[in-house]
Amino acid sequence: EVQMEESGGGLFQAGESLRLSCSVAGLRFREYAMGWFRQAPGKEREAISCIDYRSSRTTAAYAASVKDRVATSRDSAQWTVSLQMRSLRPEDTGIYYCAAARGGYCSESPTEYPFWGQGTQVTVSS
Repeated sequence: EVQMEESGGGLFQAGESLRLSCSVAGLRFREYAMGWFRQAPGKEREAISCIDYRSSRTTAAYAASVKDRVATSRDSAQWTVSLQMRSLRPEDTGIYYCAAARGGYCSESPTEYPFWGQGTQVTVSS
């Protein structure tokens, strides 16, 4: 059984930084691309960034509003993937998800990721 669990969410002030972590179990971690997504209330799920199976740092950053403020890393020894985001804004509020994609390569489409964590809430106040 695949298990993915995000942590590190909470309430932040605008301008602060966050670091989210995602622990993974039950799949061959080194064979999967790992993506971060978020979903704001009333909006579709949005891709933030991704690391492909060969990399330890961000392979792709997608959302225009965050791509210059995020850094993603993976630790294949610990089976974890992290998302750091700086200069938080109220519009960064949402549920943040990590996801795993078969084939090892990144995609911006959520449909390419069969495995998901339950999400962690991030709230940024002004």
